[in-house]
Amino acid sequence: MGDYTVHIVDDEEAVRKSLAFLLSMNGFAVRVHISATDFLAFAPEVRNGCLVTDLRMPDMSGVDLLRNLQAAQAMMPAIVITGHGDVPMAVEAMRAGALDFIEKPFEDKVLIEAIERAAERLVQVPSGADDVSAIQARLNELTEREQQVLAGVVAGHGNKTIAYNLNISPRTVEVHRASVMSKMQAKSLPELVRMALTVKVGLT
Repeated sequence: MGDYTVHIVDDEEAVRKSLAFLLSMNGFAVRVHISATDFLAFAPEVRNGCLVTDLRMPDMSGVDLLRNLQAAQAMMPAIVITGHGDVPMAVEAMRAGALDFIEKPFEDKVLIEAIERAAERLVQVPSGADDVSAIQARLNELTEREQQVLAGVVAGHGNKTIAYNLNISPRTVEVHRASVMSKMQAKSLPELVRMALTVKVGLT
C-alpha cells in the first residue's frame, strides 16, 4: 500500500468508524479526526498523507478546509465525500485543490480506487504538460454547444439550469453531456471536472 496514512475528517462518529474500518481492513494506515479544525491544527505535521473529508461539516466546510490547507502550505492529495445534489460544492472543492469527489452512497471499491489514485500523487509529480496538451486537443473536438454545456457542468449547474441558460431542453443537455464525456474520454463526472480545471475551462 505504500508508506502513507489516510486521514479521515468527518464530524459524524459512525461515518468515521465505518470508513476507518473499511480502509483498515483493506490494508491502509488510517487516522481519524473529529473536525476540520482539529485536522487543520494537525496537518502541518503530516508527511505522506492523503485526506478523505466530508464536504458538509458544522465547524468548517470541506472546501474551506482545503483552502486553509493551501494557505498553510499543508496541502495533500484530497478526496471529498459529498451528499446527493452537492455537485456545485464538489466542483468548488476541486477548484480548491481536491483531486476527486465521491457522491454518497458509494461502493467501497470506488473510495479505495480514489485513495490509490491520490496516493500516486505522493510518489510521482503528475506530468502536467502532456496532460494539458492532450486534454486541450480533445477539448478542441467539442462543438461550440458542447463547450457551453461543459462550462455549465464545471460551474456546478444541473441539467435543468444549463438547459434554461442555453435555451434548450434538458434532454438535449443530456445528449450533449454524454457526447462531451465520450469525446473528453472521461469515465466519471469528477474526472471530467478535473480535466476541465486542468485547462481552465469555465474559470473566471
